[in-house]
Amino acid sequence: MKKPSYSKYELARAYKNFKILVKRNVKDTILILIGIGSASFGFKGFLLTNHFIDGGVTGISLLVATLTGIPLHYLIMCINLPFIVLGYIVVGKHFAVKTALAIAGLSACLAFVHFPNITDDNLLVAVFGGFFLGAGIGFAVRGSAVIDGTEVLAIFLSQKTGASMGDIVIAINILIFSVAAYFLGIEVALYSMITYWVASKTLDFVVEGINEYMSLTIISPHSEEIREMISLQMGRGVTVYNGKRGYGKRGERKEIDIVYTVVTRLEINKIKTEIEKIDPHAFIVMNKVKDTKGGIIKKRPMPH
Repeated sequence: MKKPSYSKYELARAYKNFKILVKRNVKDTILILIGIGSASFGFKGFLLTNHFIDGGVTGISLLVATLTGIPLHYLIMCINLPFIVLGYIVVGKHFAVKTALAIAGLSACLAFVHFPNITDDNLLVAVFGGFFLGAGIGFAVRGSAVIDGTEVLAIFLSQKTGASMGDIVIAINILIFSVAAYFLGIEVALYSMITYWVASKTLDFVVEGINEYMSLTIISPHSEEIREMISLQMGRGVTVYNGKRGYGKRGERKEIDIVYTVVTRLEINKIKTEIEKIDPHAFIVMNKVKDTKGGIIKKRPMPH
């Protein structure tokens, strides 16, 4: 049987795709390993010995471990198992495999790696335990996996019930902290809420990064001047698309160029000031952007 022949272009493209895939998997693996180490340190260095809990599936695992004495590494695996299956259904096979390996790695780290108890001060435990746990979950998310199945459950329930993911997560955590208040006491539950708040903020910071991006949609008859200002003066990428005005009872139906760009939050005031210089009556719509890739976001050197 004759072997299939491939052109140089096909071989080069296959090699390029292979390199991209390997680079991505190596990066994801490193991020997940960092996440496992950070979460394990938060668990064993702060939360476990002081009986504080977090929200979500990790909070359930910590609560059950505190009440029953069952080792946390067993509970992490067992309680997350249904959410791994759910992740396979809701997100996909690749995500489920990575999540299963990440949770298995976290369980192994909790079982075999020793971490010293850092402090017994309740406030420090709540703050820094939440910080390291949130950072661990965040790094795992950046590696395309989770070590807490709450978001998977929230996605599934939001699809079935029509409720928002935020409402579902809040409802789950209210239930967890109510049970904690009943069994562990009000004070522990209150400190645990601090742990959850710090963990969630740290998670957001790790996933979204230090630069929070904002998208701007600008509608103005001076769109060409605004495009030149953003592109040449601020050194940012711009997309211009054609639209029609709809103002008034029947709408003007007049064509107009609409300018779209993405900048960091720190640049919002500057770009708004520059737009106002060109057109004080320009209509600007701003939205948060979770992340960006490619394009011109970082400031580039201006040509001389």
